[in-house]
Amino acid sequence: MTGKKLFFLLGLVGVVCIAAGGVVYAITRDFSVVPLSLVWGGLLSLLIFFYVNFSEIRRFVSKRSTKHGANMTVMIAIFAVIIGMTGVMSVRYKMRVDLTDSGRYSLSQQTVKILKSLENDVEAVAFYRTDERSRQAMHDLLKEYSYHTTKFKFWSVDPDRRPIETAKYGVTSYRTTLIRSQGKQEVVSFESEEKITNALLKVIRDQVKTIYFLKGHGEKGLQDDQKTGYKSAGEAIEKETFEVRDLLLVNEERVPEDAAILVVAGPRKDIPPAELEKIGRYVDGGGSVLFLLDPLLAPEISKHLEAYGFKIGNDIIIDKQSKMLGANYLTPVVMEYNQKHMIGRDFSFVTFFPVARSIEVQEEPARGKYNLAKTGSSSWAKSKGTLDEDDVKFDPAEDQRGPINLAAVSIIKVTGGENRPPAKAANRGDAGAPTPETALEEGVNRWGRIIVVGDSDFAGNAYLNLMGNKDFFLNMVGWLAEETALVSVRKKSTELSPLTLTDTQGNLVFWLCVILAPTLILAIGVGVVGRRRWAS
Repeated sequence: MTGKKLFFLLGLVGVVCIAAGGVVYAITRDFSVVPLSLVWGGLLSLLIFFYVNFSEIRRFVSKRSTKHGANMTVMIAIFAVIIGMTGVMSVRYKMRVDLTDSGRYSLSQQTVKILKSLENDVEAVAFYRTDERSRQAMHDLLKEYSYHTTKFKFWSVDPDRRPIETAKYGVTSYRTTLIRSQGKQEVVSFESEEKITNALLKVIRDQVKTIYFLKGHGEKGLQDDQKTGYKSAGEAIEKETFEVRDLLLVNEERVPEDAAILVVAGPRKDIPPAELEKIGRYVDGGGSVLFLLDPLLAPEISKHLEAYGFKIGNDIIIDKQSKMLGANYLTPVVMEYNQKHMIGRDFSFVTFFPVARSIEVQEEPARGKYNLAKTGSSSWAKSKGTLDEDDVKFDPAEDQRGPINLAAVSIIKVTGGENRPPAKAANRGDAGAPTPETALEEGVNRWGRIIVVGDSDFAGNAYLNLMGNKDFFLNMVGWLAEETALVSVRKKSTELSPLTLTDTQGNLVFWLCVILAPTLILAIGVGVVGRRRWAS
């Protein structure tokens, strides 16, 4: 063996020794005598190799091909580093966009808000067979939940492969998911965000709050499935994990102590003074009331609310812009909401209020008084004269030009303290609506809350699911019940969006796709073959 080959072999041995030392250290995690000897011996061998072959290495490096190769190596290394950094950044800083019309691949704002407000750990255990088709759908949905908070953890169990664990949880059927927290447990048997979120709310809440609907004065009924009934509204509230009940206040000494909210939904007759006094005591004691008042009705209720700073208009709102959206001129369209209050913040949906009156308060943020929603500039409030659909005109002498407020809110401090919200309210971003915890810290037990809306039909069966009506109604309910996590935009139902074509459009698609396009391709092919044969 020549000296040149011997020194080349020495360099190869040096590389092998360094690699072997690195492997031994990776396995033992101890830089002991063996890996140290291998690495040190390899470095000495390489040093001798470079010293003996220095002149040849210098000539090799000075070649043009070597320089080009080095440049290529450097570019490849830089490209690899960029790819690696991009991968690391994509893992640490994620941004996902759901481009589907219904948002089927992302959670609703409401669910995300609930997840970010979790104080205790929540776990979800999905019992699905490995070969079950719906298993992946539930896994993807639960993964989306865990993405938004570290307090939500989930895993899957195959009942056939792990029967002992299945029996430990008391599960007896496939396609079952358990939502668990602090000893509470709810069962979900369908891959639905709505059902999972409802189960989540049940296990994180200490109690189920009750919402009472006043009756006995011609109010909208919870069991009424007609156009103006409130059956859909009651079901929507129950899906928010509240309990809904009727209340005949004339038979009670006071509003029940377990009432989270009292809803007065479109009374056709005035509420007697004795009942108004009971409602007043309830509010002054820290209760929450939602008044939905239709035009030209219940003057005694209007006088009662004036004591809380509300100005109830004895009028009807006219809005010609509603004609452009398919409604009549007596259905005001609302697209402007008070962004300073939690109910209107980030709310951007159009809402419709069939036959509405004006509702207004003198805004005082320090006292929690806000106008929540207003109509556009093309509307006005008509208080006198007759309504003629064929000749609706604005009378500057009698009518009030828009925008017109038709929903307002106010908070009322409990008896015995200064009527102002705690100073920490501004930091919470709740526009003067203190939480019970903050009120207790500052020496106040509770605050009464009142929302007045100049229409009740917007939450009826016929209009609740129209545009943003349901979200706006449920946001008011959530805020009044002091469940701020529920004040958000909910998941829209996933529906098919069929493409409907007229006969002409169908024929056009048929001739373009089935007849003309294939015929044109065939003609071009025949022409190409003929030209080649003619040329040959």
